[in-house]
Amino acid sequence: MLLAIDTATRNISIALHDGGEVFFERTWCSNNQHSVELAPAVQDALYQLDVVGNAELTAMAVAIGPGTYTGLRVGVAFAKGFAAARRIPLIGITTLDILAAAQPTFPGALVAVVQAGRGRVAAARYVWRENRWQLVSEPVSTDWEMLLMQIDSPALITGEIDADARERLAYAVGMGLPVTIASGASRLRRAGFLAEEALYWLNAAADGPESKAHNAPVRGDAAQVIPVYVKTKDSP
Repeated sequence: MLLAIDTATRNISIALHDGGEVFFERTWCSNNQHSVELAPAVQDALYQLDVVGNAELTAMAVAIGPGTYTGLRVGVAFAKGFAAARRIPLIGITTLDILAAAQPTFPGALVAVVQAGRGRVAAARYVWRENRWQLVSEPVSTDWEMLLMQIDSPALITGEIDADARERLAYAVGMGLPVTIASGASRLRRAGFLAEEALYWLNAAADGPESKAHNAPVRGDAAQVIPVYVKTKDSP
């Protein structure tokens, strides 16, 4: 059983996955109460599945950002301590990879975004290859104006899109920009997809040499899993 937790932004999401299906998943808005709400929520999830003492847990995954400073620190610190104490592997997955994993194939690029504050977003571009979305550019911090200026071919946008961003996107689409906004439900970052991304990389490592893809996560040693922050640039 793999335990996945995500506290990277205002939401908290927890999931338990056995490699075949999600046995438990909960996502809610924490309102900056991550340090108070995370541990009890994990305990409740484990007891609901009768995983008393965590004996059935074999791995753990955590969202490592981009995201808020406090949210990331709470989740990563909890995951590292939890995994190290139980001597189970810990896999760090970026928030943008989690968002991408929730989207089906699309005839164009995928742009995943996470709110970065002050009108900015952390964004990254993906393309569909080998039956999954694969990162093609390092995540950057940018604003919506610069992000939209870089789109010149069909693109699906997913992630944290607030009311102001929706207005900007609606205007851009009206002006002919080839952009599609993913549905609200599919844009919610869920720990079930975090778990499946972690399982993908665990299985890839078991099947052969580690992938050399530049977005391949650190896996195994909890001490090596650290939060990811992005530098300000003009475009993803």
